[in-house]
Amino acid sequence: MTNNLKAVVLLSGGLDSAAVLAIAQREGFTVHAMSFRYGQRHEYELRMASAIGVKNRCAKHVFVELDLRQFGGSALTSDIAVPVDRSVDQMSSGIPITYVPARNTVFLSYALAYAESIDCRDIFIGVNALDHSGYPDCRPEYINAFEHMANLATKSGVEGGTHRIRIHTPVITMTKTEIIRQGLSLGVDFSVTSSCYNASEAGACGRCDACLIRLDGFKEIGVRDPILYKSREELA
Repeated sequence: MTNNLKAVVLLSGGLDSAAVLAIAQREGFTVHAMSFRYGQRHEYELRMASAIGVKNRCAKHVFVELDLRQFGGSALTSDIAVPVDRSVDQMSSGIPITYVPARNTVFLSYALAYAESIDCRDIFIGVNALDHSGYPDCRPEYINAFEHMANLATKSGVEGGTHRIRIHTPVITMTKTEIIRQGLSLGVDFSVTSSCYNASEAGACGRCDACLIRLDGFKEIGVRDPILYKSREELA
């Protein structure tokens, strides 16, 4: 069914990708993780990605160095302020300034190259189409198009016969609550994840879109989010 049960898993260090890694392992894949240092202001997430990779005994964990700051265009790769304290309606109105131009296309292209180099045809990514963020490169239509392109543009895709390259998106239609519940059922340690766009050693901000969505997800199932958050006094 799969090629030696190997999979490349894009691991950001966030909640969604940690759950996706656990799902891939549950399905019997040996995981080769890939993370990116791309000039993101929330580089703290990479410490969590490293911890997740070690805790889950990934076969290999590759860290790719990029510099998307040279292009800017996003609050995550420039000095533009990250929006905070937004309502659900505000989060749902248009693509936010935290969108990084073509980020998932860049990441998936690297994952595709890595997968082909290790004779692997399965790539997992934690994109989610239900988050209020509304990023265009998290939609099913985009993933389907990239998968089609991958099978046209690679040797393994052309010569693979029935063993096509597959882009797996197991949480794409899940709510944050459902992702958390799924992760907990698989033993994911969410204390070593980071979702915050302003994360640091002092904790998550608790105010950016990513934090608010995450906090609501834990609240809905009555479970305390195990990560550290800055106090309101510190944020004032």
